[in-house]
Amino acid sequence: MRLVFAGTPEVAVPALDALIASERHEVAAVVTRPDAPAGRGRRTVASPVAERAEEAGIEVLKPARPRDEDFLARLRGIAPDCCPVVAYGALLPRAALDIPPRGWVNLHFSLLPAWRGAAPVQHAIMAGDEVTGAATFLIEEGLDSGPVYGVVTEEIRPTDTSGDLLTRLAFAGAGLLAATMDGIEDGTLRAAPQPAEGVSLAPKITVEDARVDWSAPALRVDRVVRGCSPAPGAWTVFRGERLKLRQVALAPDRTGLDPGELSAGKNAVYAGTGSHAVELLWVQPQGKKPMAAADWARGVRIAPGERLGG
Repeated sequence: MRLVFAGTPEVAVPALDALIASERHEVAAVVTRPDAPAGRGRRTVASPVAERAEEAGIEVLKPARPRDEDFLARLRGIAPDCCPVVAYGALLPRAALDIPPRGWVNLHFSLLPAWRGAAPVQHAIMAGDEVTGAATFLIEEGLDSGPVYGVVTEEIRPTDTSGDLLTRLAFAGAGLLAATMDGIEDGTLRAAPQPAEGVSLAPKITVEDARVDWSAPALRVDRVVRGCSPAPGAWTVFRGERLKLRQVALAPDRTGLDPGELSAGKNAVYAGTGSHAVELLWVQPQGKKPMAAADWARGVRIAPGERLGG
């Protein structure tokens, strides 16, 4: 089939690579978000998908809004049979959805209908799910509600961050998306409606969502830190300034600390929760680079009874 691929971040690149490598399909163009400031210098850069497409000599479209008539006219001119999508990041209007005869097919990183929305991987970890996956579905105007073509499953490991899990799903999902394109082309694959039961929503994680509640059980604290890593980054307050928590570990043998109360030894730092303590492994003080928590504690000289949380 003749394809136009839509995607923006690094997590979409494995799927684009899989389709470029396919002998059955032609990636005629790529649709991605416009160049944007990035990094400490806020230099304007192209998206990872745009960079990969340009390396492969593929036309790149960067509409400010997918409803823009210039973009729609160009898409009609390319005349794709189908448009696979991975984390494009913009709402597709009906005028765009109607152009490819076989529709727009999204690779979503959850087992639909669970975790519909922008942050399915983060929410799955924060909710304590043991299994997640990826699904391909036909895009309609509802939120991730279209009929599903196929799924792959993936175990959530006890130490997985959202970055770890999303990386694995990106590669597993790339194979699923390529297989879905094959099945649509040869007519062996039919999309099945999502069940009405089991729907859950995964809105974008806000900065406030990432704030650690030290009165919560240690397991919840651990899940929030892992689910918000690498972005937006779990955080708390220490001495009136924000402190990001990059990695913690459960410490069930450490009890007797009040929620947020710190205990620092020579090589380890613990914080109390609503149950037992967690060990702080990596932290990032405001305006500084990530560092080992033990090094941070030696530098700030934690006083007896000091707490996180403000």
